[in-house]
Amino acid sequence: MSNRINVTAHEGIAEPSWMGRVSPFAEKILNHLDIDQWELSVMFCDDAFIAGLNKEYRKIDGPTDVLSFEQGDEYIDDQDLTWFNAGDIVISLDSLSSNVRSFGASMNEELKRLLVHGILHLDGMDHESNSPDEGMLQMQERILSSFADEIVFEG
Repeated sequence: MSNRINVTAHEGIAEPSWMGRVSPFAEKILNHLDIDQWELSVMFCDDAFIAGLNKEYRKIDGPTDVLSFEQGDEYIDDQDLTWFNAGDIVISLDSLSSNVRSFGASMNEELKRLLVHGILHLDGMDHESNSPDEGMLQMQERILSSFADEIVFEG
């Protein structure tokens, strides 16, 4: 399987030491979901930037931890391969740190959770609340349990 995953930090954000491990982990999630020929981007930012996106696109004041922006178009590359432009995932490092403190999770666990969450949204899934009874959130946790022993983002 082959996917294209572009990982960046928003202007003015220092790149975390683990940033180079985001793309390989996202690839594992896509492979787990049997997704191939996807293009997606992951951008890390601060609460101020994501709050602006949240206000503009969701009409919600304040920051959030992760936003997904589906694109959903296809194109054919120079090798005649069809690629699906899935979209963009934006993760606030400020909210990520806040989640770690609030939920008592490790940075490793919470970052994996936000990446899986964003990918599921790009794959067309949605939820109406943050209730653990939501189908998408149950799927998210099942996927995370498959990678529970994998330390990706610490150290």
